[in-house]
Amino acid sequence: MDPRDEMLKLDNQVCFAIVTAARNIVSIYRPVLEPLGLTHPQYLVMLALWERAPRSLRDLADELAMEPATLSPIVKRLEAQGRLTRGRRAGDERVLDIELTAAGAALRTAALEVPGQIMRSVGMDATQLSALRDGLGPFAGSMHDQ
Repeated sequence: MDPRDEMLKLDNQVCFAIVTAARNIVSIYRPVLEPLGLTHPQYLVMLALWERAPRSLRDLADELAMEPATLSPIVKRLEAQGRLTRGRRAGDERVLDIELTAAGAALRTAALEVPGQIMRSVGMDATQLSALRDGLGPFAGSMHDQ
């Protein structure tokens, strides 16, 4: 048997491990985010807006490493829930600005509990999770920089 055959086994693929881990992480977040009325992609949008708002749809898409066409329906659902508003920028009608509503900003208080709940779910502390996140840097960074 060619020793290179081992490299083609599914269980030896980094891509498979990362995709599987991503699915598992989303399933861990689901019950934690459900009481907040958020899906995982919506949570990521809210995290970015809690850091800085208003911001353009393009800026938000870049921050989240998403295409604006993928992000737009998520933003529309959050707007329908009353958590943010979308509006054309006064000085440049081509730019769609996203702004938190009072309800969206207030949701941040409830979301402060999410990281602790996730740590308890996975049995890791903040230091361990930070090390894991930092270990993914070459993969996460390359997506964000594209």
